[in-house]
Amino acid sequence: MNAENQILAMLSADVQERLTPHLVLVTLAQGEMIHRPGDVLTHLYFPIDCLFSITITMLNGATAEVGMVGNREVLGINAFMGRSEITQTEYVVQVAGRAMRIDAQILRQEFDRNGELRDLLLRYAQAFLAQVSQTAACNSLHTLEQRLPRWLLETQERIDSNELPLTQDFIAMMLGVRRAGVTLTAQKLQERKLIKYRRGHVQIVNQSGLEASSCECFRTIKTEYDRLLGEK
Repeated sequence: MNAENQILAMLSADVQERLTPHLVLVTLAQGEMIHRPGDVLTHLYFPIDCLFSITITMLNGATAEVGMVGNREVLGINAFMGRSEITQTEYVVQVAGRAMRIDAQILRQEFDRNGELRDLLLRYAQAFLAQVSQTAACNSLHTLEQRLPRWLLETQERIDSNELPLTQDFIAMMLGVRRAGVTLTAQKLQERKLIKYRRGHVQIVNQSGLEASSCECFRTIKTEYDRLLGEK
């Protein structure tokens, strides 16, 4: 499993030296809520081996994921994009693990005066927008049989592990579908020996086969990330 955040690793030694005194290593539990709608963003998080879901909850209580943030990303980019410290989204820990946390005000100051950091974070913001846009199109145009493999692959890539500690209830909530649909689709993938599933745990055993079952969205998002941030 990757032991570093790739955004931080891409920075020069000088910039890393400026940020290091302000970075705090934190351990986060699965299901922990980092940000709720209306909250002011006080910190940003650079995941190491944890994974965040960015979700929106409707008035009727239904929740769906609109983006995910793992070890090649940073959570909370709207904190340095003008007057957008308050958002309508929720940040929840999807996979437990570690992250480096930094005060939003400190990062905003460095963003304003450091061209290298600003360029990298703006390139990441463009990559993240591509992820959100592609996910919205995928959720509207592709079947669950395509979307579930895509979602599992994106999760795998962001924690660098084939072992995904996820329940079917949680997957169903993130995809905005009924649990029964996830159960049936996961059974089909298991019958084809693409994944193994036991309660609260998914193992990817055939990545190429899972990619073949997925829609083009996983590859499209990965290609854009690699173009903007370098190949993983």
